[in-house]
Amino acid sequence: MVRPFGGQTRLYDFFVQTPLGKTARPEFFEKHADFGETTQAFHIGNGASATPGMVPGLFRLHTELATLKMAELLAPAVQAARAGIVVTAYQHLLSTVVAPILLASKDTANLFAPGGVMVAAGDVLKNPGLADLFDLLASHDLASYDGEVRTAMLASQEDGGHLTNGDFIAYQTVERQPLNCKLGGLDISLNPVPSAGGVLIAHTLFAMPQITPLDLAHALDETDRQRRSSGGDLAKLTASIGPPSYRGTTHISVIDAAGDACAMTLSNGEGNGRLVPGFGFMLNNMLGESDVNPDGAIGWAVNRRLSSIMCPSIVHADDGTLIALGSGGSNRIRSAIATVLCALSHDRHDIEASTRAPRMHIEAGHLDVEGHFAPGVITALKAAFNDHRIWPKPSMFFGGCHIAARLANGHLTGAGDARRAGHCVTV
Repeated sequence: MVRPFGGQTRLYDFFVQTPLGKTARPEFFEKHADFGETTQAFHIGNGASATPGMVPGLFRLHTELATLKMAELLAPAVQAARAGIVVTAYQHLLSTVVAPILLASKDTANLFAPGGVMVAAGDVLKNPGLADLFDLLASHDLASYDGEVRTAMLASQEDGGHLTNGDFIAYQTVERQPLNCKLGGLDISLNPVPSAGGVLIAHTLFAMPQITPLDLAHALDETDRQRRSSGGDLAKLTASIGPPSYRGTTHISVIDAAGDACAMTLSNGEGNGRLVPGFGFMLNNMLGESDVNPDGAIGWAVNRRLSSIMCPSIVHADDGTLIALGSGGSNRIRSAIATVLCALSHDRHDIEASTRAPRMHIEAGHLDVEGHFAPGVITALKAAFNDHRIWPKPSMFFGGCHIAARLANGHLTGAGDARRAGHCVTV
C-alpha cells in the first residue's frame, strides 16, 4: 500500500497465483508449528508452492516509485547474507517454532542446523546462496530472475511440484483501489478483494457499536461467524459492511519527511521445506496454508490470485497524522490490525502504546486473549466466551503490528511490535 505525497493511495498486489495446471502426484505433507500454548498445522513440499510474485512486484515498485538504484538498495542484504548475521533470541525462538519445516530436507537442515543442531542465539548464520541471488538481482535486474533464477526454481519443482515456465511468464503485478473505511477520526485504506484481510477488518470495525474491548471481541466473533457462514464468499462480506467509500507473516512500514508512505506485508508462508538449488531460499508453501487455500493438495482452482489475510494499511487522521501499518501472524492478522486501529482511534499520537495494547483473537467461538487486559475486562471476556484460553504474556501468536507515522507537525515516529522483535528506526 503506497501513498506518494499529494497523490492517491493505491495497492500493489503481487501475492501468489495458483498454477496454470496440476501435477498428478504433488509432494504435499503436514508439519506442525509449536507456539507453546497451541500448535498450528501447515503443509509443505514442492506441491505446496504457488507462483511467486514478490521479485517482479518489488521491481515494479522500484521502477515507478524509487529514487535509489536497486544495487544500492540490495547492497546491505548482500553483505548480511555473505558475512552472516548474529542470530537473535527471537530468531532462535522462531526457528524452534517452525523447526519441523526447517529440518524437512537435507539442504534446509544443513543451512539452519549445521552439524545437526539448530542455530542458537549468538551464532552467526551465513547464506552465500542468498547473497548470490541478491548480487544477480542488483547487477542484472529482472533479466537474472527470468533467467538462471527461474531455471533453478523450475528444477526444484521437478519432483512433485506444479509450477512450469508458463506460470512465471503469465504472472502479473496488479494495481488495485484500496478498500476505504472510517473509525472515529481515522480514514483507513485497507487491502481490497481478492484479499480477505481488508474485508474482514472492515467488517469488524463496522460491527462495533463502541470502541471497547468487549465490543471488539463480539465484533471479531461476528466477523468470524459471517466468514464461516459465507463459505469464503468475500462479496457477501463486502455487502454486509456497506459501500466501501463510506464505511468500513513480515511487515515493513515506512514514511519519509516529505510525506510519502508505504506499508508492505510479504509472506513466503513457512517455506515449502526445499531449498532452490544454488540460491539459498525456499519457494512458498501457500497452497499448504489452510487459511489461504482451504481446498487442500489439489482442490484449488487454477490460475487464480489467492486470497490472503495480509493487509498493509495506510491511515489518515483528522488531525493531519499519517500512519502506515500492517502485521504478520497468519489468520491472526485481521484481529491484530483491528485491535491496533481501535487503540489508535483513542490516541493516534501514542504509537508505542497502541502497538503494546493487549490482543485477542476469536475463531469458531474460541477466544484467545492476552492476559494483560484490565482484570475487569478479562472477567467480562471469560463470561462472554466460555471456550477461552488466557495467554500469560504477549506472544508472537498474536502477530507483529509494525507502525510508522508522520505527525501533523512533521515529526516522524513509529513502533516495532515486541511480539515479533519489531524495531523502529529514524534515519
